Amino acid sequence: MMLANYIGAVALFVIGFYAMMVKHNIIQIVIGMGLTDYGLNLMIVSIGFNEGGTAPIYTFGELTSGMYFVDPIPQALTLTSIVIGACVTAMAMALCIRLYKEYGTLDARDIRRLHG
Repeated sequence: MMLANYIGAVALFVIGFYAMMVKHNIIQIVIGMGLTDYGLNLMIVSIGFNEGGTAPIYTFGELTSGMYFVDPIPQALTLTSIVIGACVTAMAMALCIRLYKEYGTLDARDIRRLHG
């Protein structure tokens, strides 16, 4: 099960990185940024998962020496990363709209040629 998470995370990262490096449409580049972000988030959550672990919420009466907890730090980092990724995507899409209004195209090669 965990192997599928790692394979999926690497696949999302590679596809997103490919889209950022090869594609010329700015919207496709923004989608590639999102895929890369999702792949990294999946990897962080997968690394923090412990088979058979429980939530680290307990009282001192429930705590025993054999308890096995899931690490909450990767989950907190991933939640923060999701919020930051959503903000970055929204800002990038706003810039795409502004570029389309200014240049009339979303092809990065044409915008580069028009700008000089």
